[in-house]
Amino acid sequence: MKRLVLCGSRTFKDYIIKIGRDLEKEGFEVVIPKEFFVPMPKREHSMLHFSEIQNERTDYVLIINEEKNGQKNYIGANSFAEIAMGFYFGKTVFLKNDIYEPFADELIGWGVIPLKGHLENIKK
Repeated sequence: MKRLVLCGSRTFKDYIIKIGRDLEKEGFEVVIPKEFFVPMPKREHSMLHFSEIQNERTDYVLIINEEKNGQKNYIGANSFAEIAMGFYFGKTVFLKNDIYEPFADELIGWGVIPLKGHLENIKK
């Protein structure tokens, strides 16, 4: 079973949880940010989620990058850090949508894969 760590803005919490449940039905082991269920300090949450990305059982990192405040394919500071962690630890990193232009050089250079809304392509 492939293990996938979900990441994204807290603004999309309910949507991220739904995507996680859908991916579980498709046979993935899904890690959803613990802070969505248990309030914790930002530092503690980040360290915990980074350790999930680093975990040797983790195959994929999926960033849920929806439109936020008029910015298409938004990636915030935390999600960008999670992408960097995935890249550093040799994980396959996907974006749910397309490349976020302000970080295009890094995302393309690091081999991040934009799914353009087609989550079914994760299995390929």
